[in-house]
Amino acid sequence: MRFEECLCLHCAHDLPRTRFHDDPLNRVEQIFRGKVELMAASSFLHFSATGMVQRMLHRLKYHHDRQLGLYLGRLMAEDLMTSPRFQGVDSFLPVPLHPRKEHMRGYNQSQVLVDGMRQCWPLPSIGKELLRVVRTPSQTRRSRLDRWLNVKEAFHLPDPVKLSGKHVLIVDDVVTTGATLEGCVKALSVVPDIRISLYTVACA
Repeated sequence: MRFEECLCLHCAHDLPRTRFHDDPLNRVEQIFRGKVELMAASSFLHFSATGMVQRMLHRLKYHHDRQLGLYLGRLMAEDLMTSPRFQGVDSFLPVPLHPRKEHMRGYNQSQVLVDGMRQCWPLPSIGKELLRVVRTPSQTRRSRLDRWLNVKEAFHLPDPVKLSGKHVLIVDDVVTTGATLEGCVKALSVVPDIRISLYTVACA
């Protein structure tokens, strides 16, 4: 049974939404302040280690529940697309997985989220423009420094000119220390006139 068929209207209404989108001082933006330059950053839901959001993300990443990812993507888009601070976004960029990890998992969960978002917000997906060239170990239980060292050389941008002048929305499942997303932003920062925003399902 699809997760959305299990999620009653009451539960969907009670999802722990952050309401961060139009607050430039929100918790997600504070993670990156002084480290990388962003137009805006937000998360859809609050994350807790034992809550419903954790269970949903676990199903998406480890139990092949792509329908759940599409469903979450649609909710994410509906929640964000009317925010004035994100109106200039013109393309989605899912955080890439290393090809071997994506082959083992069967899909990139961030791309599935983007696919769901595009059902409501039909912007181009440019997921092949940024490559993950180092297969990093799991970030779970690593310190902030360890997470950054783990990913700082992980991303490669083959053709920076292709993204020149775009306002890219990087999409991922969860932000904790922000090391992975920071690595993505720094890889993209060589692009002339690029603008970068971030959006995740959840903020831990």
